[in-house]
Amino acid sequence: MDITQITEAIQRDAVWVVFVNVLLQQLGLPVPALPTLLVAGSLALTSGQAGQMLAAAVLASVIADWAWYLAGRGFGYRVLSGLCRLSINPGSCVSAAEARFVRWGVWSLVIAKFLPGFSTVAPPIAGSLRMPLPSFIAAASFGAAFWAGTALLIGWLLRAQVQNAIAAMSGHGMTAIAVIALALGFWLAWKLWQKYRFERLAAIPHITPVELMAAMESDAPPLLLDFRGAALIAEAGPIDGATQAHLDELHQAVGQWPKHQHIVTLCACPEDATAVRAARALTKLGYTSVRPLKGGYESWMEHLGKNAP
Repeated sequence: MDITQITEAIQRDAVWVVFVNVLLQQLGLPVPALPTLLVAGSLALTSGQAGQMLAAAVLASVIADWAWYLAGRGFGYRVLSGLCRLSINPGSCVSAAEARFVRWGVWSLVIAKFLPGFSTVAPPIAGSLRMPLPSFIAAASFGAAFWAGTALLIGWLLRAQVQNAIAAMSGHGMTAIAVIALALGFWLAWKLWQKYRFERLAAIPHITPVELMAAMESDAPPLLLDFRGAALIAEAGPIDGATQAHLDELHQAVGQWPKHQHIVTLCACPEDATAVRAARALTKLGYTSVRPLKGGYESWMEHLGKNAP
């Protein structure tokens, strides 16, 4: 199917194309909806047709968000952790997204659609934190309308340019495909470079659960900083002897802790992402003995379970 056929399909069944495309994207599939919304907006002949497209986009988005909300409410942190593990960049951990959600509150759902990655994790975070369903639906609907309406309006305002671009791509199909493939290649290369940089960042000494247990029982126990998100802490409870912390509030977390004393950072992220970043940041602040817990919260709880009486 060439560009012209795709355009004709959108023009013929614009409402359904918009609905399906937005639904698939918001469910987490790598199917970008923005180009479809721009093309659909450029093809809208009347305000009524544009309104139908907008309604379809909002309905699809809210259905997907509601599904993720229910998953987060029913399965809690397991859903968030699973989404985080699907990321090509382990440094983009759900803990950071959760901290952003807690900081922004209901407004995070309004702007989530404009932030790649955050759009998918925001609804299950809202569910895991037991956000009231009416508030969630209202915020998700408003956010979806703002996002889709902006894209449709831009497409309509730039309809001449969009149509010219479509005509140019239709006349140079192979060139357009090559440009798109090149752009995707650059995007993938950038993501892989981010992953490589993180792996280099994570190449620092860690502490094992066995070593941490021994250190906690010694005469000079380390300061244990817990970087788990609010959802997991609410679900599993606090860790005895640990201080809850956030990456952007490290000074408050360490307080007057001596810079030569041991500090252990703990999170529940794939590849200990947040704990590694915190350890690096504390080292730059002058703390001389900071180590992330290897395996994070899961390995710690597994160790405690094995050593339970």
